This record gives sequence, C-alpha cells and structure tokens, in this order.
Amino acid sequence: MTAEKTEMHEHTGSKKVHGLKKAEQPKYKAGTKVKLTADHMKGMKDANATIVNAYDSKLYAVDYKSTSDKKMVKDHKWVTINEIEGNRKEYKKGDKVTLKADHMAGMKNSSATIVEIQKGPAYMVNYQPTNGGKQVTNHKWVAEDEIEKR
Repeated sequence: MTAEKTEMHEHTGSKKVHGLKKAEQPKYKAGTKVKLTADHMKGMKDANATIVNAYDSKLYAVDYKSTSDKKMVKDHKWVTINEIEGNRKEYKKGDKVTLKADHMAGMKNSSATIVEIQKGPAYMVNYQPTNGGKQVTNHKWVAEDEIEKR
C-alpha cells in the first residue's frame, strides 16, 4: 500500500481555488454523476462521485518529503500549477519544486520532485468511499482519465 492510501489525506477540503480558471468545456461538467477509477486513497476506486468543478491546469504527480514526519511520500496524485511555489507557467518531469498544497499533513512547504505530468482539466469531486467512510467533499484532484460516466 502506498502512503497515498493512508488516512492522513485531508478528506474534506475547501471549495475555494485560487489562481486557476474554471475549464470552459470540460468533458464532465459540475453536477455530473460519475464513478471514480482513481485509487489515490482508501475507498476511492469505484466510488460514486459528483463533479464539483473542473479547472484549467496540468496535473502534477510528486514525490515529496513530509515536513511533519520526514517520511518520503511517493507519487502523490495530484497537485495543480497554483499549488507549486513560484511563478512558472509550466514544469517538467524531474523539476525540483516547493509545494504550497496542503492536501496532507506535512505537504505544505515541502520539497518535491515532479514525477509525472498529465494534461488537464483538474477535477474537484465529492464522493462516497466504498469502504464505508464518511462522505468526502471537495477532493482535490482527479484527472479526466480517472473518471467514468455513471
């Protein structure tokens, strides 16, 4: 099991997104009922979900060293351009960055390496975990290829 599937992940996030524009023509519009194929967290794969919104941004998977417990977190999916420190318009695989995202404890201000880049949009979703956990709201982020129409 990867560190990503632990319960450290912030299950309920803020709906506010700073620095990203809403996607103009996403495949899945806000309010669309979908099924998640992503396996980022316990109970996420095959969960029923609702699209909260879609934003224009590439998605970046990162390896980072937690600032709270100093452990390496491998292949955290996903952060968006506005969650990376700096003013660059684009990053490439292997770039060393500092994260502004706070999806998990110890993530904010951590040093990270970009390990994968995926075309956007970045989807925010609400979903009911398949493992019986409580409803997850405003989960950031899911890629378009991690979503299926219900």
